[in-house]
Amino acid sequence: MIIALENGSKSFGAAPVLQTVNAQIEDGEKIGLVGANGAGKSTLLNIINGDLSWDQGEVRRGSHSIGFLRQNSGLSNDNTINQEVRGAFRALLDMEAEMHALEQQIADHPDNPGLTARYAELQAAFEQQEGYLIEVKIAKILGGMGFGGVDRETPISVLSGGEKTRLALCKLLLEAPELLILDEPTNHLDFPTLLWLEQYLLDYKGALLTVSHDRYFLDKLCGSIWEVERHCLTTYPGNYSQYVRLKEEHTARRQKEYEKQQEEIADLKDFVARNIVRATTSSRAKSKRKALDRMELVERPKAPPKPAKIRFRYKREPVLDVLQAEDLAVSVGEGAEQKRLFSGLELQLLRGDKVALIGANGIGKSSLLRALLGLIPIDSGSIRWGAGVDRSYFEQEEFAMDSRKTALDELWDRFPREYEHTIRTVLGGVGLTGENVYKQVGKLSGGERAKLKFAILMLNCGNMLLMDEPTNHLDLAAKESLDKALQDYTGTLLVVSHDRYLLNKFPTKIAELLPEGLRVYKGNYDSYLRQQERMPAPAPTPRQAAEKPAGDNSYHRSKRQRSEEMARKRRLEGLEKRIEELEGELAALEAEIASPALAADFEALQEKCALLEERRQELSGCMDEWGEL
Repeated sequence: MIIALENGSKSFGAAPVLQTVNAQIEDGEKIGLVGANGAGKSTLLNIINGDLSWDQGEVRRGSHSIGFLRQNSGLSNDNTINQEVRGAFRALLDMEAEMHALEQQIADHPDNPGLTARYAELQAAFEQQEGYLIEVKIAKILGGMGFGGVDRETPISVLSGGEKTRLALCKLLLEAPELLILDEPTNHLDFPTLLWLEQYLLDYKGALLTVSHDRYFLDKLCGSIWEVERHCLTTYPGNYSQYVRLKEEHTARRQKEYEKQQEEIADLKDFVARNIVRATTSSRAKSKRKALDRMELVERPKAPPKPAKIRFRYKREPVLDVLQAEDLAVSVGEGAEQKRLFSGLELQLLRGDKVALIGANGIGKSSLLRALLGLIPIDSGSIRWGAGVDRSYFEQEEFAMDSRKTALDELWDRFPREYEHTIRTVLGGVGLTGENVYKQVGKLSGGERAKLKFAILMLNCGNMLLMDEPTNHLDLAAKESLDKALQDYTGTLLVVSHDRYLLNKFPTKIAELLPEGLRVYKGNYDSYLRQQERMPAPAPTPRQAAEKPAGDNSYHRSKRQRSEEMARKRRLEGLEKRIEELEGELAALEAEIASPALAADFEALQEKCALLEERRQELSGCMDEWGEL
């Protein structure tokens, strides 16, 4: 056991945050922590980490190390990337520095057995803690988290907020605590980095407690889910999907138990009322009354917070061919700053298609949606919308919304013929109620603005929905509502999203945007991953082949690439073999230096120390090259 929480309660002022919390974290356990914003998740994490304490209750901790990734990175702007990541091995680096100092002292005082004994002790500990693999571990983590090509001498001060968070996670993974606490670790990660992190955490030997709104991440990684709701902590076995099912079953079961007991209580009260004054049945009535007094009442299940009611409808069917885009090219910027996003793009949408658009950050997914809608110009190609297509657009930004208007006015001004009751009903349905409808758009939270945009789409009644990252800023309950709305929608969808859980729910196709155009896969996100694994490198299109410079033969280029890859693998194998040999030589040299027999021979000892340093430098060079390869 790493942590045990026993009957813990915490309040801030008169407001309770957590009440009667009981839970524990076992070695190697992987837990997802979920709950609405403000429910108390961060408070619970801080209590587990020791930054806060219970008002009542106890936290029992074993002698385990804990690492906590917060939303603010905690890195020093005065340091470089290299200084920060090497700081994860401070104890080992100090040990190594002491070993180097001892080597010189042993050379100066060969007859001092205390020095050689201390050196042998340090050397054994250094090997046991894999001190010789520091550079290999750093290269592996930085490469996996997207810093492989970044100069390690880059100052922290020039990194973006997202890069700082990623680097803080790198440092934490290198420290390898026995309990890893992560607060939204998937923010700012692209698909390749996210996949790498998931696999790394799956193989992580320590325990994990993570807060995340990424449901796919929770599904793949977690063996149990902790939910904070109405100041209480409830634990569920299994991943996120199992949690959703178990919670529904638990709520339904408690409701039935409550209703059954209420019926039983009503029957008992009725019997007592009818029989208490009758001589023949008075004793039985008194017995029933005592049974009522002793009865342990089942608490009435509290109604869950009302989820947003999102439902998209349309008034007319379009033609079969909804969209035909041919040979499309789009650029952004002007003059010398102009950048071509993609070219030669072909896209056909048929009535009822549900397509998820994915691709690397900055590849141009949002620009493609805006180009299809005519909001930005295209460089070349054609876009043809079919007859009867009513388009509705959910944009990631709020360019088309007036930040000075209230939510009520923003919606009503768009649909002036609707009754106020209809406008308020739609706003209430998506979760904008009470005084929130009078908030200015610019003062709404990200989740509230997203819900306002859903309200606009619902009243638009489009039969073609184009959506750009619709799950951003939504809590888990709102995401579940959107999942169902997109699954139930019978119109045509083109949705840009990084939400892989959503990408497994609604799509019939996954379209991956690449610089050379679109590559389309049938099925959902998991199906896309399976197809990608089986897919060979794509052949160039006729247009791409025609645009190649003379003498540029794709077959020979591919052959050359294969040759280079084989050479790289051979060099890797050679380096790994040499690293193993060097580690063996180092161990043997250190054992010789530490032996009493060599302590009397000053010249031999100096030679061995010089050879030791030479082999260490060679090992360091091999490690650096191995990391780069």
